[in-house]
Amino acid sequence: MGKKKLSLPEILYEDDYLIIVNKPPGVIIQGDKTGDPTLLDMVEAYLKRTYLKKNVFLGLPHRLDRPTSGTVVLAKKKSVLKELNRMFHDGKVRKTYWAVVNKKPPKSKDTLKHYLWKNQQQNKSYALDYPKPGSKEASLTYNLLGNYKNKFYLLEIYLHTGRHHQIRAQLLRIGCRIIGDMKYGYPHPNKDKSIFLHSRRISFFHPVTKEKITIFARPPRGEIWDYFYEKFKNRK
Repeated sequence: MGKKKLSLPEILYEDDYLIIVNKPPGVIIQGDKTGDPTLLDMVEAYLKRTYLKKNVFLGLPHRLDRPTSGTVVLAKKKSVLKELNRMFHDGKVRKTYWAVVNKKPPKSKDTLKHYLWKNQQQNKSYALDYPKPGSKEASLTYNLLGNYKNKFYLLEIYLHTGRHHQIRAQLLRIGCRIIGDMKYGYPHPNKDKSIFLHSRRISFFHPVTKEKITIFARPPRGEIWDYFYEKFKNRK
C-alpha cells in the first residue's frame, strides 16, 4: 500500500518569497520513522504543480508539534530562509496561540517564568521553578478569554521564548492541562489524536519587502473550537 494522501492545508499567504499555511492537527511537518505524508511534501507538490516546476526550494524556519494546528511559515528561497531563521532566533516574529484547558488558571492574566528541562528519552519537557543542568529559561504570558459550559477554558498565549513543548509544560505546571494532551496529563485523547493548542496569529516584518505581515489561522472545526472562534474571531 502507498502512503496515505492528504489534501493541501489552507494557504493563508503567498508571494514570491514565502508561503504561510494553516497546518491541521495530526500532520507532521518533516519526515520521521512513520513515513507519513509531511506538510513539506504537500506544499512542495503544490508549488511544483502550480508553477510547473520540476524542482522547488522549500525551507522551514520553525516548527509545530504534530498534534498542534495553526500558522506555519515556509521560505521559497535560501536567502529568505536564512533571514527568517535569524528573525525567529532573535524574537522578531510574534506568535500568539490559543489553548483550551480543563481548569481555570489561578489568575485571569499572568506571565509564567520557569526553567524548562527536556527528558530526551520521554521527548517531554518539565517546567521547573529553579534551574538544573541542561535547563533553559522559558517565559510566556497568558490571558483567560472565556469558558465553554464552565468546563473548558480558552487561553490566549504570547511566547517570549521558544522552547520544546513550552506551552504544554508551563500550563501543566500551573495545573492546566490542554484538552487531549495525554503526554502532559490530560486523562484521555481526542478522537483525532489532536490537542487543543493552535497557533492563532503570527506577525513579523517581511524579510524582503519589509512590510508588516499579520496572519490569522482559523482553529480546527468542532463544537468547542467553533464556539470560541465565533466569540473571539474578531480579536486582534
